[in-house]
Amino acid sequence: MIQKLLCSASVVFLTLELFAQDPTHKIYPINFSQVAIDDKFWSPQLDKVANQTLDACVSYTEDKTARIRNFENVASGKGKHEGMYYDDSDVYKAIEAIAYSLKNFPNADLEKNTDGWIDKIAAAQQKDGYLNTYYTLTGLDGRWKDMERHEDYCAGHLIEAGIAYFNTTGKDKLLNVAIKFADHIDQYFKQQNKPWVSGHQGIELALMRLYHQTKNKKYLDLADWFVDQRGKGYGVGKIWDEWKAPEYAQDDIPVRQQRKITGHAVRAMYLYTGIADIAAENKDQGYIQTMDAIWDDVVNKHYYITGGIGAQGSNEGFGKPYDLPNESAYCETCASVGMVFWNQKMNMLSAQAKYIDVLERTLYNAAIDGISLSGDRFFYGNPLASNGDYERSEWFGTACCPSNIARLVSSLGSYIYSRSASDLYVNLFVGSETTVNLDKNMVFIKQTTNYPYQGQMEVEVSPKKAKEFAVYVRIPGWLKSPVPGSLYHYKGASDTKYTLLVNGQQVAATEEDGYLKIHRKWKKGDKIALNLDMQVKRVVSSDEIKQNKGRVALQYGPIVYAIEDVDNPNAKSGLIIPENTSFEVQYQPELLGGANTIKFKAPVAQVNGQSGQIETVEKSITAIPYFLWNNRGKSPMQIWFPERINTFNIN
Repeated sequence: MIQKLLCSASVVFLTLELFAQDPTHKIYPINFSQVAIDDKFWSPQLDKVANQTLDACVSYTEDKTARIRNFENVASGKGKHEGMYYDDSDVYKAIEAIAYSLKNFPNADLEKNTDGWIDKIAAAQQKDGYLNTYYTLTGLDGRWKDMERHEDYCAGHLIEAGIAYFNTTGKDKLLNVAIKFADHIDQYFKQQNKPWVSGHQGIELALMRLYHQTKNKKYLDLADWFVDQRGKGYGVGKIWDEWKAPEYAQDDIPVRQQRKITGHAVRAMYLYTGIADIAAENKDQGYIQTMDAIWDDVVNKHYYITGGIGAQGSNEGFGKPYDLPNESAYCETCASVGMVFWNQKMNMLSAQAKYIDVLERTLYNAAIDGISLSGDRFFYGNPLASNGDYERSEWFGTACCPSNIARLVSSLGSYIYSRSASDLYVNLFVGSETTVNLDKNMVFIKQTTNYPYQGQMEVEVSPKKAKEFAVYVRIPGWLKSPVPGSLYHYKGASDTKYTLLVNGQQVAATEEDGYLKIHRKWKKGDKIALNLDMQVKRVVSSDEIKQNKGRVALQYGPIVYAIEDVDNPNAKSGLIIPENTSFEVQYQPELLGGANTIKFKAPVAQVNGQSGQIETVEKSITAIPYFLWNNRGKSPMQIWFPERINTFNIN
């Protein structure tokens, strides 16, 4: 528990372990700053972000674009604004990612450089708290008029960055800047009751984080006020006046009446993350009913097997139910990041493991697919098939995705464990350790595993004083079904089994909302051993998804597999995976940084050059984890393959 007293012009507060004293949430995440990760799968990912991805973010933020220069120009009163009107947000996301990474990989030079950025940001803040380089440099008379121009969105990312940087470094300068801006927004809008609809949501979830950090209810009330503005015809700006599409920003009807997912995927995820958090605090049944209905709509009608969401590139968002094309799938990286955020909040609200099942699928597939093995190239969209003309980019004009995936990976520690007042929850299987205060008793937790490539994990539970409490261990939903809901199911496979022991002995445990509840008197050195019998699973879609009719995908544990032509010539256009195919899983340490591959023999269809007839040739096939595709140059790729030749449209 952090015991440092912070002072600002507007508030004095004591920061606490995130959510630790909050009586309304069912469970509360253990903050990243309290979790140390040592994991064969994730430690290289964290290292990659710290040493390659953040270098790219810093270079493009500081040298190759004008993002930092814009703050310098505001402070000096000279120069013009360069770039997009929302570019400030990329600076804040980079700082947030840096903050998380500094916890994992202390770096004095990086911290010093970031402190310099923060000085420039603070110098650009106006006396009334307003902070936005675009409007300050193009004319403050234009501020707070066009609801689509991302002013509050940028403010939200500033708040998140300030909180993260303080939690890692103890330095409060950026946090105080963020508080001053939040107070400006509160005074300008809520206190004067000026209508305002955020055109790009994000301020709501950020204000809730600020509320949890400061325990100042003003920020909870302001977040709720922002949500309550929606669906009342207040919208002004491009979305409403030019596009005539309020549903794009989830503003067509009031939130408590919303039951279906619409519009821009990232905006929706950020909004619903904030609402779920507010609902947990206020116990607002209207919000809870909305969250349950929309979540069901997403996972039952709009959800890719990879955990990606937002099928359409035209609106960067959701289309018609069950319309989930593969090669043209948009599945923006930022939407996957938002899906992780939202499902964590839904888990906190309900203590149901199904939300972590969805979070896990998105995290291990659609999210980390957004970053290359080298850490310096990125996907904006994450399709499920490619003809070989799609690859990651070094950077983007709208550069939200690189820093967004960087901050998600670097903050992984915040998603592993949760707690109630007296009990512990193990959500993700990641080699890590933490110490948790459960009912005034310090409990050391250490997890060891080779997940997701192997199914064994051990959790040491060592309380300072022997005491009775419950440990809830998530039983992954993929043991029984690919994802919650009815969109996907396994074909020709029984439920995968698991075993659980404590100190080598079988114990009484009950399944409760997707967790195994082990209630006993725990003592120092107690160890939980969970063994998941992992098998290759054949996944098929609901008949409503026309694009996957007659096709099958492969999954092992939480990971979805892809087949690239670089390993399997002509596979994208000709591979068939019959029902009787046998699979072998091999760990290949030399391949793509070390990965499980799925090996099998299957027919590949091709056109006979002389007869013009379709013929098949049996070939040895190698499937790789989907998130690792396009790390060896451009290559055709596919996830869904036909089971019979008559269902195949050969190119």
